[in-house]
Amino acid sequence: MNLRPTRQQTASGQTYFVTSQTWQRRELFRNPQWADLFLETLHSYRGRAYLLHEYVLMPEHFHILITPSVTLERAVQFIKGGFSFKAKKELQSSMEIWQVGFSDHRVRNAEDYQIHIEYIGRNPVGRKLVERAIEYPYCSAFPGSKKDEVPQWLKPPDKGSPYGAAEAAPLHDEQPCVATEGATLHESVVLKN
Repeated sequence: MNLRPTRQQTASGQTYFVTSQTWQRRELFRNPQWADLFLETLHSYRGRAYLLHEYVLMPEHFHILITPSVTLERAVQFIKGGFSFKAKKELQSSMEIWQVGFSDHRVRNAEDYQIHIEYIGRNPVGRKLVERAIEYPYCSAFPGSKKDEVPQWLKPPDKGSPYGAAEAAPLHDEQPCVATEGATLHESVVLKN
């Protein structure tokens, strides 16, 4: 009997916080050549397999915030498998690189998203690799790093709106719609000029 939990297939379009580690937590990415190749691989799938919102590459693991356009499993396979292929080819490495699998968390709302961005930024600071995340070249906080925009549904609420909704595009060639006093929204009337 297999007691190992099975991973449910994930849907594209959701945003996930993903973590994966190197084999036996070896600090492979202390080597700038390896770290640069990882970032090159990570960025090479942007727009094709996922949107890349935030990331940090630590000496022996990575954290990413992505919105896959394929299943999450496939997106992580592109990253880890793509890097392994390039490391064998370009760095002449035949060693095992990755721990099997990865952990993930589906981001549920803007607050959850912000918590994970802060966690990513604290990683290199907490390990005393730098004093501020913007100083760490393998983090999306680093100036000039490439990343994709936050999904609309995860943007913080508009402070000017009592409902937190984004401002709608203006209507074209239509009369404004207002509710008469005491009427419900469905009983609204169109003002005539």
